[in-house]
Amino acid sequence: MACGSCGTTENGVPRGCKSNGNCGSGTCGSGSNKLAVFDWLSNMTLPSGQEKFNIFEVRFKNGRKHFYKNPDNLPITMGDIVAVEGSPGHDIGTVSLAGELVKVQMKKRKITEDHEDVKKIYRKASQRDIDIWQQSRAKEEETQRRGREILGRLGLQMKLSDVEYQGDGNKATFYYTAETRVDFRQLIRDLASAFSIRVEMKQVGARQEAARLGGVGSCGRELCCSTWLTDFRKVTTSAARYQQLSLNPLKLAGQCGKLKCCLNFELDTYLDALKTFPKQDVVLKTEKGEAVFVKMDIFKQHLWYTYKEERFKWFRLTLDQVLEIIELNKNNEKSATLEEYESDVEVLVKVDFEDAVGQDSLTRFDVPKTSKRRRNNRNKNKKKPVGAVANKTQGKPNQKRKPAAKQQKPKPRPNPNAKPNQPKAENGKPKPKPRPRPNPNAKSDESQPKGEVKKTNKPRRNNRNRKNNKPNNAGDSEKK
Repeated sequence: MACGSCGTTENGVPRGCKSNGNCGSGTCGSGSNKLAVFDWLSNMTLPSGQEKFNIFEVRFKNGRKHFYKNPDNLPITMGDIVAVEGSPGHDIGTVSLAGELVKVQMKKRKITEDHEDVKKIYRKASQRDIDIWQQSRAKEEETQRRGREILGRLGLQMKLSDVEYQGDGNKATFYYTAETRVDFRQLIRDLASAFSIRVEMKQVGARQEAARLGGVGSCGRELCCSTWLTDFRKVTTSAARYQQLSLNPLKLAGQCGKLKCCLNFELDTYLDALKTFPKQDVVLKTEKGEAVFVKMDIFKQHLWYTYKEERFKWFRLTLDQVLEIIELNKNNEKSATLEEYESDVEVLVKVDFEDAVGQDSLTRFDVPKTSKRRRNNRNKNKKKPVGAVANKTQGKPNQKRKPAAKQQKPKPRPNPNAKPNQPKAENGKPKPKPRPRPNPNAKSDESQPKGEVKKTNKPRRNNRNRKNNKPNNAGDSEKK
């Protein structure tokens, strides 16, 4: 096998894919190669006298596969790069399947051994063939961009989705999608003159285009058309109606713009379950009045009906009750009211999630948390009466009291005969005054007194107890 991490041991035990399906050999059925087939018969020997099947499956760009004969009996294994017959010239591809499983794939596609599409394998690709192949593959993106510019200049109603070069670089296939028939004869001339190659135009549908490009669907998985789905059946809106789905084109359409292929997957199960249900246009005749159909739950076999005159309330009935009412109406008899039938319906209580292990609630992050700082700030900003604070401090002597506000002393009256205070040194002698430096830019002002004028130091207020510094507090402290 091509990938060393996959495959089997000497005893036939599978090793398991250590690359988790992301290897480049294409033998795991996943990863970069689409619609790959794993050869489970690789470790089995053929019976004596039986020759190996001489047709191989070769894979090209975007999962395109064809079958090729090996007339020269070359020693080819899965993963080898081979040069095969092209039209014209030769093409380069990778062997994706060999052995007896190729017969199964040919039978699935209804291709016989002598079919005209089964061409020849020339040789194993040399290093020169691989270099030319890689150079031509590198030009595909630029060719697609310039091809779209030519399309826009010609004004053709078509979309160029992909470009694939042949292995020898002499031919390119342009894949396009168009809703109507397009005359692209002038386009082929312009493309051939612009790139100096042989041009082949191939139209594909919207589903084939999505299969070639690939992607991830709304279910979170890789697209079915690009991994395992090979036949694209017709999907209609009746499939959605049978499954009681809302006809919303945004939800029912896939990446290709058409209805999703998965609408057909469970359609047969719904059709089998709907065989016993009555038609939706049947009107039930009761003693209270006529009732019409509203909706149904197919697998629970519940139907909802409402009166024509009172449509604000719906009544849940079982399938057996509805069939009983229809049988009575066939005999020209009116059944009891829907309220009586609904009272007999037993609705199973749905068991909710139980927090037995101690997990947190799934909605614990939905409600925003309130910060504790805001709560503390709001409590601090609330004003309390002074008497209540005094009573609290008297009743709890053991608690630490906050420092009280400093009592402001009355300012002394200024003495005109007194000299200005001089700062004293440590020995008690007054310090000499510093001489003021002359400022040449400063303007002389005769109105100002000469010498320095010292500002009196005002007592600092305690900002924390600013709110408590009121005349009431001062009076209380003097009384004490």
